[in-house]
Amino acid sequence: MQARTPQQIARELALLSLSQLPTSSKQFTEEQMPRLVIEAVRTLKEEVQETLANATAELQRSNDRLLTSQTRAVNMDSVRKMVKDAVECTQTAINQLGATVDLSELIAMSNQKQVRDYVITLINTVNENRQAIDEVISAALVDWQVERLARIDRDMLRIAVAEMKFLDVHEKPAINEAVELAKRYSGEDGFRFINGVLRRVSEQAKAEMLTVDG
Repeated sequence: MQARTPQQIARELALLSLSQLPTSSKQFTEEQMPRLVIEAVRTLKEEVQETLANATAELQRSNDRLLTSQTRAVNMDSVRKMVKDAVECTQTAINQLGATVDLSELIAMSNQKQVRDYVITLINTVNENRQAIDEVISAALVDWQVERLARIDRDMLRIAVAEMKFLDVHEKPAINEAVELAKRYSGEDGFRFINGVLRRVSEQAKAEMLTVDG
């Protein structure tokens, strides 16, 4: 698995931190923002511990199935069924352990200055320009409202729009990174929704530029 860049780590930490922002941007100051990152990292550590516990339980279930297949199976069909169950439990445990490695990378890199600085930049940009960002998102939504979006989807869109509109990040990487976040945190088809909205944001921005140039 290719190591993620500090900016990618920062986007993910910012996403986990934005859920803690108050409704009004005026209720939160830049000095308070490092605390959001600390809380996000604390949440990640708790998730790692929980996932490791779940993986351990799955491995124990796998071991129990294999022992049962040796001592209590009455025929080959029951043996196959128990071994299949054991393999599935083991695969689940492997997937969970893979997730903990990914989360551990986030935690380890969260202390890097480059990561922390960009996390705070993203949070601060979203916080200070929330109304303008939401207006951009709203204009790109089809038969939907920003307020009705799932919080995680709204925050992913806010990060991408903040990067494109206020942080001089090119639209292609901003959209691609938001899509990757959606694959990790949104619903089954969430990444398609995020991609579609941000494509319309990009198209509308280009149309506005043509109008101004014209």
